Amino acid sequence: MDQRPDATTHEVFNQPPPFAGANLFEIDAALQAAVARTAAATPASTFEDFGAIAGSVEMAEAARLANENPPRLRVFDTVGNRVDRVEFHPAYHQLMATSCKAGLHSLVWAHLKGGSVPAPDRHAARAGLFYMSAQMESGHCCPITMTNAVVPALLHQEDVAKGWLPGVLVRDYDPSFRPAPQKRALTFGMGMTEKQGGTDVRQNTTRAEPAGSGGPGTEHYLTGHKWFMSAPMCDAFLVLAQAPGGLSCFLMPRFLPDGSQNPIAIQRLKDKLGNRSNASSEVEFRDTSGWMVGHEGRGVRTIIEMVTYTRLDCAVSSAGLMRQALSNAIHHTRYRTVFQKKLIDQPLMRRVLADMTLDHEAAVALVFRLAQAFDEMAGNEAEAAYARIMTPATKYWVCKALPAFAYEAMECLGGNGYVEEVPMARLYREAPINAIWEGSGNVMCLDVARAAAKEPEALARLIADMDAAAAGEPRLRRAVEGLKADLIDKRFAEGDLRALVERLVMAMAGALLLRAAPAAVSDAFLASRLEGDFARTFGHLQGADEAAILTRAMPG
Repeated sequence: MDQRPDATTHEVFNQPPPFAGANLFEIDAALQAAVARTAAATPASTFEDFGAIAGSVEMAEAARLANENPPRLRVFDTVGNRVDRVEFHPAYHQLMATSCKAGLHSLVWAHLKGGSVPAPDRHAARAGLFYMSAQMESGHCCPITMTNAVVPALLHQEDVAKGWLPGVLVRDYDPSFRPAPQKRALTFGMGMTEKQGGTDVRQNTTRAEPAGSGGPGTEHYLTGHKWFMSAPMCDAFLVLAQAPGGLSCFLMPRFLPDGSQNPIAIQRLKDKLGNRSNASSEVEFRDTSGWMVGHEGRGVRTIIEMVTYTRLDCAVSSAGLMRQALSNAIHHTRYRTVFQKKLIDQPLMRRVLADMTLDHEAAVALVFRLAQAFDEMAGNEAEAAYARIMTPATKYWVCKALPAFAYEAMECLGGNGYVEEVPMARLYREAPINAIWEGSGNVMCLDVARAAAKEPEALARLIADMDAAAAGEPRLRRAVEGLKADLIDKRFAEGDLRALVERLVMAMAGALLLRAAPAAVSDAFLASRLEGDFARTFGHLQGADEAAILTRAMPG
């Protein structure tokens, strides 16, 4: 029977086209300004080329496949031999290869390979690329981050480092499971958390017994467990264990020098809320070989350098995910019509989107200023002090702001945002992890307080810098004066630290935006974040130039 022409119901209309195929650099004015300001020595084409790849339809499909087909653990082979291997979907390897080819795992250390002078903007340039890589797919960024961050820790033990760094300092990716000397390129992971404690690593119970005389650079046998060991198919890991002389850092390879497999027994893969493409494991060590890195009993001091660099990446990737969420929200509202008007032209929606844009602009300003400090801290005590205080402060706020930001963006899409066909659901599940990884919010606040107490002169310089930016700007001046009274005079209790760190970060973001952002952005930020009762939901701006703010945020 012929169907009547008016009987069909599946005409799709008033739906936005898929948000894919955009150059992530070209659609992001805040990113363009940040790299021009902090990574001027790197050609703009570096970011343009990677932005085209990271935002491509091909990479969006790889991200979908890698998350819909999470890694699987193979403990035994077909005849019962223990193999302890994790298998990934090919899309995950495609993502890893893309980021490694761009050098995200090693470009800041490229000078170690050729003995050249470090690029003056290598951390800021990498931040620009990593910010886009997180938008491409966030889960694979974990081993990328750890491989980049392992280098300064390994340099504490040059005799160990020389056998491993050449495999890190290549722009390549080799997913094969075989001894390091047989591979084109290497990746690193880390294992610190144990069942009885995460943050308090000094309570770790894993033991390390010397295979011979002991001491830095020598082999030890480790026995114990790790409650979380990320990316277990990496070629080696930095782990902490109790040596005779105290908690120490060890390099633990997947294969031993004779080519046999190191007995790292993977007990299970964690069934996580998000970060599904990346494997996180629980492992047991049974006389597992590791080589001591750094001085015995000083493991925390050795591995903390790795942690510092991973904290920077947590903040950078969270800022990138803010941009992804904002881009999707603006894209949807530009195409969707409600009550005879586009959503983006509705006053309430415009105010919400403009308010969200301010948080994104602040996050970008903060993370690129921090990356710039990493670039300039060698031989520059002021920049080194900035990094020591503002690394935990920046990580605290940017990573903690993301989950609420991602939820608001999801709500902008309505029911479409809540279904798996649109990447907002995946982004929302991804949002909390950076605030937890490498020290949760309370730990970051305590680290800010410790750094400030240990270095009062550095704190005074940091506040003086904000004070200089506040010339002619009474709102920022009042915020800075309040920080002087509380931070420098130590008028706070430990329970006040979250509020105090947030005030520090908001004042710093205000100072940075005053210097670098359009007046519409900086004025609205200062008015809404530093004055009056700042609302904890979006959409409360008063008197802001919403049109100018949104024009800057438009994703093309």
